[in-house]
Amino acid sequence: MKKLIWTTLAACLLGSTLIMAQEEIKLYPNGPKESNELTRPESNANRDDGWISDISEARMYAYIVPKEKASGAAVVICPGGGYAGIAATKEGSEYAQWLNEQGVSAFVLYYRMPNGHHRIPLTDAQTAIEIVRKNARKWNIDPHKIGISGFSAGGHLASTAGTHFTKKNRPDFMILLYPVITMKVATHGGSKNNLLGDNQTKEMLDLYSNELQVNANTPPAFIVHAKDDNVVPIVNSEMFYKSLQANGVSAELHVYEHGGHGFGLRKTGTDSEAWPEQLKLWLRANDLTK
Repeated sequence: MKKLIWTTLAACLLGSTLIMAQEEIKLYPNGPKESNELTRPESNANRDDGWISDISEARMYAYIVPKEKASGAAVVICPGGGYAGIAATKEGSEYAQWLNEQGVSAFVLYYRMPNGHHRIPLTDAQTAIEIVRKNARKWNIDPHKIGISGFSAGGHLASTAGTHFTKKNRPDFMILLYPVITMKVATHGGSKNNLLGDNQTKEMLDLYSNELQVNANTPPAFIVHAKDDNVVPIVNSEMFYKSLQANGVSAELHVYEHGGHGFGLRKTGTDSEAWPEQLKLWLRANDLTK
């Protein structure tokens, strides 16, 4: 009996270590080339979503799956927050833990807030992908199975990384949850203004309207949105999905009647709770889990 108890306890501790262990990785150990010019210190509002605002030091937290459990896939996670901050728990660590349970390693990206410097978040996302790819062997990752995922404004960042890339920082797939996609009429105003600042030109609006930036080399996508989202209209996801289809890119759009905005993995009592099971199927169908 004692042996059984200790065996069970050891198994629980091992599982806990898998979920809790994380490494902080600074994206620019010697400092970034460009500053976002934020003078306010980074702050944590102590909310249950883990809200962190005014981020000026780009970093990510690695949730690495042990080799014997690893599927070989990895995801860089971009939590949402209107490009003013990030919901680091609800759309970061909780999701990373869920991905770990599927055998997928995860990296929660604390990207710098743009403060009108529109290139900065994308630079951070691309740098994160490059770091993961460079260290793929060490972290039990297939360098051809590195995706990016984002929620809300983080979904805009993820879809930007999936439509503005070079050979070395192209993500292999996208997972987008109630994403901001466009900078046009249906956009989220706060995200647009925080990203682009006061001097918004037509060229900038077009550049960051990612439904306009899709081509045949855009990576496949899994997209989730609720019809009753009154923060980021569902037309964002619909436009992106149609553009992916028009360019022959594999994509799934899962639309739910209810769920609102910002549901993450938490229970809402609505049909939007089904998305994780749908994502499991998609990951398996795309050879990203065992």
